[in-house]
Amino acid sequence: MTRPLLVSPSILAADFARLGDDVRAVDEAGADWIHIDVMDGHFVPNISFGLPVIEAIRPLTRKPFDVHLMISPVDRYLEAFARAGADIITVHAEATSHLDRSLQQIRTLGKKAGVSLNPATPASVLKHVLDRLDLILVMTVNPGFGGQSFMPAMIEKIAEIREMVRGRAIDIEVDGGITRANAADVVRAGANVLVAGSAIFRAREYAAEIHAIRTAATSIAA
Repeated sequence: MTRPLLVSPSILAADFARLGDDVRAVDEAGADWIHIDVMDGHFVPNISFGLPVIEAIRPLTRKPFDVHLMISPVDRYLEAFARAGADIITVHAEATSHLDRSLQQIRTLGKKAGVSLNPATPASVLKHVLDRLDLILVMTVNPGFGGQSFMPAMIEKIAEIREMVRGRAIDIEVDGGITRANAADVVRAGANVLVAGSAIFRAREYAAEIHAIRTAATSIAA
């Protein structure tokens, strides 16, 4: 089943002093989703932003909020993030003792359910929750900080997950060091949602960079 190619700019790399302006700008520049990295300083060694920020920027765009929860514990906060405006809620397999229950709860809240895997986490953990999933997020860096370099070894994991989900309506997302230089590689392996933070926001010409990443990703003829 072919899934549409989507670009989801990560506002972790935006200018926090003008966050609302940056959200509007990437919306107008052609972003398909808005990727929001929530970090707690516990599950990952950094703190980003939480519910009040999501609530504040929700009125600024109608694009889906792709909310990536890098927090533990996670279940107790799912309802709050749903109310704050998340459209897709992704939890880490490593952050919950009962992954199936967490995914069920997200769907009960009327949101799309995603699961994220750290680089060292094998794809096999997904085997028994595929029926609960709308999205799989493959971390192509160790989570916690923006601006890291892409880990080429994750290409093999993306391809493995592509085979696992074949025939299912599940998006495969990649996050970490995604640029126009490696977009084709991850799409060729099986990804269809590209999270890009530093590559887009450091460029300042958001529309041009989103277009460049999208163009590179669709140029996958071997």
